[in-house]
Amino acid sequence: MTEFVPLLMLLADAGVEFIVVGGVAGALHGSARSTKDLDVVYRRTPDNIARVVRAFEGRQPYPRGAPPGLPFRWDERALGFGSNFTLNTTAGAVDLLGEIAGGGAYEELLPYTMTVTLDGRRCLCLNLEKLIAVKRAAGRPKDYEAIAELDIIREERERTQ
Repeated sequence: MTEFVPLLMLLADAGVEFIVVGGVAGALHGSARSTKDLDVVYRRTPDNIARVVRAFEGRQPYPRGAPPGLPFRWDERALGFGSNFTLNTTAGAVDLLGEIAGGGAYEELLPYTMTVTLDGRRCLCLNLEKLIAVKRAAGRPKDYEAIAELDIIREERERTQ
């Protein structure tokens, strides 16, 4: 079971530049839907990649779904060669995304974020409008119900403002 706040604190305490997207972002906006992993879009600069690597050192990051024993080295070189990583760690399941459909990379998503404070740390999260848009762009069947719920949350917010 992934505990999202400690996982977010791990990233925040390491100084990683990231944006919360996916199911946890939905929960931060009031969604009641559950999710099994933390999805974040991370800035792909050399310094930030180094911070991501340090954040998970000692947490045994390993590609989710990969066969046991696959030679996998968690370092800046590996992270630099790829973009999107779905990992199991001792801190929980995390998807490190260099970019997402309908939104792009960190820099492109930055104008569509809001700041949330969790356990005394500030994190960026996609705003509700952009979260709905990227879920639509992903076009995955599992997102359709989430989009419907997020639309209701948005409509309720508009009514109360």
